[in-house]
Amino acid sequence: MDSVNNGFGSARMTGSMEGATGGTLPPGLTEEEAEELRVELTKVEDEIQTLRQVLAAKERHAGDIKRQLGISPLNEIKQNISKGWQDVQSSNAYKKTQETLSQAGQVTSAALSSMGAAISERIGTMRALPFYNTPRLGYSVHHSLSMPSMRSSPSFRSFEDRVGSLRVTCLSYLCLL
Repeated sequence: MDSVNNGFGSARMTGSMEGATGGTLPPGLTEEEAEELRVELTKVEDEIQTLRQVLAAKERHAGDIKRQLGISPLNEIKQNISKGWQDVQSSNAYKKTQETLSQAGQVTSAALSSMGAAISERIGTMRALPFYNTPRLGYSVHHSLSMPSMRSSPSFRSFEDRVGSLRVTCLSYLCLL
């Protein structure tokens, strides 16, 4: 067994034995008990060395089989990542997060749809105004409207109120998450 120890067992056992024999015994331990423990330690360290050798041989054998099957380290990594992702997707935390984000998306979609309807409605009312349908005289009536007068218009205020309420709705929903 010592001829195939790969340098693991003998140096460590010698160090362990020297520490156990290099001085006084712990209190309450006789010389006979210390000798029994040294023998047991030697056996356990030999078993550990044997197990290491067996494990190394098994790992080499597994590597050979994988090479024969055409399984590369890259394929193993891909499989591990795929399995890990499946484990994440099946976890309760992922499912709960997915459900919450889905609900937030639905609320946002509904709010944006409502805002789109309001914009369409306001554009429809603006088209009904007399200056919208007037023939073009080389310039656009829309450019002649000033921003302050637009802001004071009922259409703009209504639009501004809807955007504000949309913002409050989205923020209050997200705060509940």
